[in-house]
Amino acid sequence: MNSDISSFIDSRSRETIDLLSALIRFRSTAGNEQPVQEYLARHIADLGFDPRLVPIHPNIEADEDYTTVPGHKGYEGRTNLVFTVPGTGGGRSIILNSHVDTIPAPDELLQPKVNGDVVHGRGACDAKGQVLVILLALSALKEAGVRLKGDVMAQFVIEEEPGGNGSLSVILDGMRADGVVVIESTNFKVYTANRGALWFKLGIEGKSVHMGRWRDGVSALDEMIAAIRIFKDYEQTLLAESSGDPLFPDPSASVIVNVGMIHGGDWPSAVPGYCEIEGGVGFLPNKRLSDIREELRREIEEHASRWTHEHYSLEYSRLHNEAYRIPHDHPLAQTLWGSVASLGMQSEVTSWSASCDARLFHHRGGMPVVVFGPGSVSHAHSDEEQISIKDLNLGARILADFLIRWCGT
Repeated sequence: MNSDISSFIDSRSRETIDLLSALIRFRSTAGNEQPVQEYLARHIADLGFDPRLVPIHPNIEADEDYTTVPGHKGYEGRTNLVFTVPGTGGGRSIILNSHVDTIPAPDELLQPKVNGDVVHGRGACDAKGQVLVILLALSALKEAGVRLKGDVMAQFVIEEEPGGNGSLSVILDGMRADGVVVIESTNFKVYTANRGALWFKLGIEGKSVHMGRWRDGVSALDEMIAAIRIFKDYEQTLLAESSGDPLFPDPSASVIVNVGMIHGGDWPSAVPGYCEIEGGVGFLPNKRLSDIREELRREIEEHASRWTHEHYSLEYSRLHNEAYRIPHDHPLAQTLWGSVASLGMQSEVTSWSASCDARLFHHRGGMPVVVFGPGSVSHAHSDEEQISIKDLNLGARILADFLIRWCGT
């Protein structure tokens, strides 16, 4: 059976290159995903499955886990793409989730380049290549005549990059399974935990005057510099509180208070009357988003100057990803790791210093979830984004083997 599956997957390498290249050509940034979804739906139907283009949940923008998307124009005419391979009964079910949206890219990255068996272009590994891993695995099982006992639900969602609204939508729609595998580039490692991330915006009003009478004013920029020092001191506290986690042996790789943007003042010879920073906090599963929000505000309230205390605003209106973890010895993780090991791959069950949609399936869906897939996240979001067809094929073989083990036959 495994030989038949491997032979089928390898025999489709040329078609895989062509399909991945076609997907890369779609500029599928947030708000522009529908053409690639409709193209994929036609392809999935040709494979003999029953795809559904599912509208985004009508109440999603009022949900506490909804992430505001810059330039958002609504969800009319935009859909997730899902299909189910029904099981014969009596087995464990599984959701296979990946996403079709990408970050913005210059035109040249939307013109795929093939070098040997390596495909280059935006979305190659994050995550249009991962979509093909799912399709290859399910097509190979179908071709080999494997009848799984448990249902397999494939989900190709939108708006993962801005914060996970597509996956939130399928969860709000009530889609549930005995486990979830989020397919992302992990170099075949099995991630049972990932860090969280919270973006913040801190604004401080000063008192603007001419620099010639600076003593009469209050520099919002000077106040902000002091606030940034407070936040960096908090980073050290957060690091100390996050030590000792075996899944995150080096918390400094994940825990950070980063200031990414700063704006202030409007004239060189004026004391700046307003300053604003935007940044992000990376944190481990020992903290929840509510903890980070409260602790940032408390740092300002307790340690900033009286002026800042009376003239600041602190917002969290954008990215807000919870950290998550399941036990490293959970059957979902161990079953997938067993499939990786059975194909002679060096792998480990560990944690991820990034965040993705997995936390939504854990916290909102109440399901065990792992993150897994071929390719390196170091290529994602870069001008060198790429993935090899060899790795895609290997990922599909591992996934097919996992489905047999997890769902039963």
